[in-house]
Amino acid sequence: MPRLHSRALAAGCATLLFSLVTPAVAAHAVTGAQLSGTLSDGATWTADMPAHWNGTLLLFSHGFGPTTAADAPSDAVKAELLAEGDALVGSSYDPNGSMWALGSAERDQFATLAAFREQVGEPTRAISVGESMGGLVNAQLARDGGGRIDGALGLCGLVAGGVDLDNYQLDAEYTLATLFNPADADRLVGFSGAADSNALAARLTAAVTAAQQTPSGRARIALAASYLNLADWAPGETAPAATDYAGQEAQQYDWIAQGLLYFIVPARWSVEQSAGGNTSWNKGVDYAALLRQSVHAPQVEALYREAGLDLRTDLATLTRGAHISADPAAVRELQRTSTAGQGLGVPLLDVHTTADQLVPVEQEGAFAQRVRAAGDSALLRQAYIARQGHCNFTTAEIIASLHALEQRLDTGHWGGATTSDRLQRSADELNLDGAAFVRYRPDALSGVRR
Repeated sequence: MPRLHSRALAAGCATLLFSLVTPAVAAHAVTGAQLSGTLSDGATWTADMPAHWNGTLLLFSHGFGPTTAADAPSDAVKAELLAEGDALVGSSYDPNGSMWALGSAERDQFATLAAFREQVGEPTRAISVGESMGGLVNAQLARDGGGRIDGALGLCGLVAGGVDLDNYQLDAEYTLATLFNPADADRLVGFSGAADSNALAARLTAAVTAAQQTPSGRARIALAASYLNLADWAPGETAPAATDYAGQEAQQYDWIAQGLLYFIVPARWSVEQSAGGNTSWNKGVDYAALLRQSVHAPQVEALYREAGLDLRTDLATLTRGAHISADPAAVRELQRTSTAGQGLGVPLLDVHTTADQLVPVEQEGAFAQRVRAAGDSALLRQAYIARQGHCNFTTAEIIASLHALEQRLDTGHWGGATTSDRLQRSADELNLDGAAFVRYRPDALSGVRR
């Protein structure tokens, strides 16, 4: 149904709603309230009601981290959405397991939606919103939610899924260990606990810090960065030119120096906990072929030449030593719980920054290919923000993206609502905190196992 954009209209219809739809009476009775509850698996949910509800409900899926209920990406976004009249709700996911809570997240989000409907009332429209790992949850909800949600907005979503994530991260970690700290080349998976993964992150970070001091070390860091799909535009820096290969490597190193490995290596432990074993492998991977598929191949080749290193020798060493095998049952579990793109049941707009160090923008390209293969490209649109950092959006960018999705739901077609020019204009008209929408096409995602 079309969104009731006018608060006056919503208020004016209150008497009619009272007489026609009993659940809507309850909804208006709790406007301005904060609500909460507990689901059957122990997950909790939280909701915020606006002073004057317009009928729209936003179901928020939070990212990787503590399993605490949240219903908006930030306090600033929450305030703006409530001012527009939207109701907000979201769950913690199952609090009894891993922070990689994909085994319960989709189920808990749908259960949260049902709990809201039971306790508050039937919304005129339900829209799913998710960021980071929650963007993967959001894509699953968009796939399976026909009849329960009307549309979905993804923010910096991990939409390529958990298997691809673990594999390209393994490729990068394996390269760093093999070339800088060979004793760790066989210690990259199957962690005994969080302390084990944190210790590995510390050793790899120290090795990269030392390697950055020499031309050969910098060339090899660039090789690992290419497998990691690591952005070459770091915070506080100007984006390097297309052929400024040394500048690109310096900014990739900045990401690592700022603690990137301290996040992605321990996160693998959480994934292994959730899946019940090692979920990534490199046995049989040809690292020369893998580099040829990377947009960063010219950078790596140039830095190796300048350092006087034989790139073919390093690539042969990596290929020869690649013998890590996954636990098949764990891979099946991760595929079951942590993939998306097998189709869409409702319109989905995905938004991503172009220099995302944690969830590379290249994931959007891989996701779009899978949606296209499923025959649902007409339901998907993607938009991009020219900025560094993971989920580094302004409030205006998120609100403008939501409005573009709502236009699609109102009219039944996308039109030009998701072009960079239209989104930029819409964000500017909000007079909030600016926007940087840009025309962009992601490169291929490295590390996808065929």
